[in-house]
Amino acid sequence: MSAPAGAPPQPIPGARLLFSLDPSVSYLNHGSFGALPISVQRAQQRLRDEMESNPLRFFAVGLEDRIVHSRRHIAAFLGADPDGSALIQNTTTAISMILQSVRLGPADEVLLTDHAYGAVTMAVRSRCRRSGASARTVAVPLGLPAEGVVARIRAALRPGRTRLLVIDQLASATAALFPVREICAAAREHDIPVLVDAAHVPGMLPVDVSAIGADFWVGNLHKWGWAPRGTALMTVAPAWRRRVEPLVVSWAHDEGYPGAIEFQGTVDYTPWLAAPAGIFTLRTLGPEDVRRHNEALVSYGQRVVGEALGLAPADLPHPGGPGVAMRVVPLPAGLATTAPEAQALRQHIADKLATEVAVNAWGGRGLLRLSGQVYNRPQEYDVFAERLPGLLAEYQR
Repeated sequence: MSAPAGAPPQPIPGARLLFSLDPSVSYLNHGSFGALPISVQRAQQRLRDEMESNPLRFFAVGLEDRIVHSRRHIAAFLGADPDGSALIQNTTTAISMILQSVRLGPADEVLLTDHAYGAVTMAVRSRCRRSGASARTVAVPLGLPAEGVVARIRAALRPGRTRLLVIDQLASATAALFPVREICAAAREHDIPVLVDAAHVPGMLPVDVSAIGADFWVGNLHKWGWAPRGTALMTVAPAWRRRVEPLVVSWAHDEGYPGAIEFQGTVDYTPWLAAPAGIFTLRTLGPEDVRRHNEALVSYGQRVVGEALGLAPADLPHPGGPGVAMRVVPLPAGLATTAPEAQALRQHIADKLATEVAVNAWGGRGLLRLSGQVYNRPQEYDVFAERLPGLLAEYQR
């Protein structure tokens, strides 16, 4: 049963007990590094025990088949082509790999939006410096309707010059949801390939990767998919698979994509092998129930924190779609306007209020980002909202 509009949801019975988080800390920042259910921690530990009991056998007998099995399980969950997908450590690694696979020259450009994740922007600029290409950013205002977002990005494309469009499906700093299917269709009109950074999507939002039509799609499983850290899925369209090569050449290199990407010698594969346990736990609770709960809870949290800071509902950005379990609250002017200032404020909040949140500098303003997860309770947001204004007033002195 759904909660009334604006009210917090009823907790999912038993869900809080699935996690081993410190009860003395309000952990309102699932979006940064996730939090691993105890059952998945144990599944990974059993794999580590197996590996250490006979390392040679673990690595030499059937490991590649086990990786393929995990990949197929994860790809099916996300609606991705399992043969066109590869398991990889994280979205950042995948994006660097994709960038080196796109041919760039001095007359070319890579187009991003101002919502792009910082490490992704750094990777694009680094690749452009080495190739002589340029990186260009298009501004997309928060709260712009989906059709306006598509129109703005379509207008920014430069056929014959734009060699890659990098777009978030759900932006980390702003929690803005982008209409990626429509954006991919617009880019396809000019044969411009699209890389979708979906770091926060797996587990949080229902997704059919194949239906999006991206040339490259990458999502982390360790956030909302409850997989061990170091688990992501990269999906590549058929036309690009022969061009995508690993950053490190190892023994499976001659197999080509995806084996050459996945098998990297003596690294820890237990996160990938344990990842299906995270999906199983999510399915046990009911993915739709979890999504409804998390969206309603973080919406409540955004409202009470925003009200405490004197913000009207119109001042609180909405992500632009259902199911989004992250929301942002604009901070008072002058606070956290740069990345170092945002990091310092985040740490101060953690130290003084025993509350973990994300703080980002975006568009000349600090944004406090809240997450909602099944282990959170409305009271955590209430207490945070009560104490935050005083802390910020003191911090600004």
